[in-house]
This record gives sequence, C-alpha cells and structure tokens, in this order.
Amino acid sequence: MNSVLQPATERSRRTAETVPTLQERKQQVVRDAIWDAATDLFADKGFDQITVDDIAKAVGVSRRSFFRYFESKNDLMAYAMVNYGAELIEAIDACPESYSLSEVLRETVHRVPERAAKRPRTPKILAIVSKYPDARAAQATRLAEVQDLVTQALARRCRKTGEDKLTASILAGLIVELAGLTVQWWYEHGQRDMSEAAAQTLATAGRMLCEGFKTSGSRQTGSRTTAQK
Repeated sequence: MNSVLQPATERSRRTAETVPTLQERKQQVVRDAIWDAATDLFADKGFDQITVDDIAKAVGVSRRSFFRYFESKNDLMAYAMVNYGAELIEAIDACPESYSLSEVLRETVHRVPERAAKRPRTPKILAIVSKYPDARAAQATRLAEVQDLVTQALARRCRKTGEDKLTASILAGLIVELAGLTVQWWYEHGQRDMSEAAAQTLATAGRMLCEGFKTSGSRQTGSRTTAQK
C-alpha cells in the first residue's frame, strides 16, 4: 500500500513549471473527496466511531479503492499533517533569495496559517484533533517526516548563505511548531485575524528566546567568575 506522504512529497518537490498529469489530477480529486467526506463524518459522529467502510460508503467508492489512497483511518487523519508540511515547504521556497533566515521564518509563520484560516474545514479538523486522542496521535506520526522535509528545504537555502545543517534543523523546528501553534491559538481563542495570531506567536517566542539567552549568558558569566576566584 502506498503511504499518503508520497504524493504530497512529490508535489512539494515539483518546480513551478511542472504540470501534473491527468492521472495525477484524477487521483488527487479522489483523495481529496475521501478526505473531505471523512472529516465531515469525524466531526459529526466522532473519530472513534467512524470506520473505513463508513467513509467509503459516504464517498461512493469501494473499500478496496479506499486502500489505494490511504493505508488506514489513522493514515487518512495524517493527511492534514502531510499537506501542512507541503505548504510550509512551498512558503519557504516562495520567499525571495534576498530574505534572511529570520525573514523566512516570519513570512512562513504568517503565510501558512493565513491559508489555513481560509479553508472552511480547518475548524473541523482542529476540533477533531482536540477532542480525540487517537486522531491527535495519528497526526503526530507524521511530524518527524514533516520536520525532516522542512529541514531539507531550509538546508538548500542555508547552503547558499554559508549556514550549516544545524541551523536548518533548528529553524525547521521553530517554523513547524510556531505555525502550528498559531493556528491552534487562533482556533482556541476565536480570533478572526490569523495575521494577528501569528504576530502574537512570533512576539511571544522571540521574547522567550531572548530571555533564555540572557539567562544562559548570565549563568556562564557567573561560572567563569567563580572559576577565576
């Protein structure tokens, strides 16, 4: 069975000039139809209660057809995380070459959540993940893969600026977490403006990081002073 990660990974690696084949477009239409029907069922009747047969019936496909696109109900739930990773990579690649790494971070943390806010099913997905631990765990299974792909996208940019892979890995972790936290904050607090939520997330993260560096610096200074005595 093919993992749902593969199609999204392929899409994220395409250049702007590449056009999907007719077969790929048809497959994407079916995959999205299954995803849409499943999220509606999960939201209305509960993630734990819905089966693969229920989803296949709602879409009008056979059980066998379902498994051509998703390995399981949990694999299907992880589809949102896979698309999230693809959108992060697209946003990073869309940043001008002249952008510093901090500008790439800010732009991506703003752009991806703003896209999420425009999709009508985003609140449903967040409600499902918040209510059902198994749905949340299903999405978490893809987190490491998403972060690895984002790291690869940033590494390409870092190589051009002379930065190392550690920089790309740290920045990838920040982008993945901050963009996700922005959407979660927006949903939980009923904010209308996702841009404002992103600004709050970035400001809070920046303040905490600065305070952490100051504390670390003072401890190191204190240690050196003690050693000198």
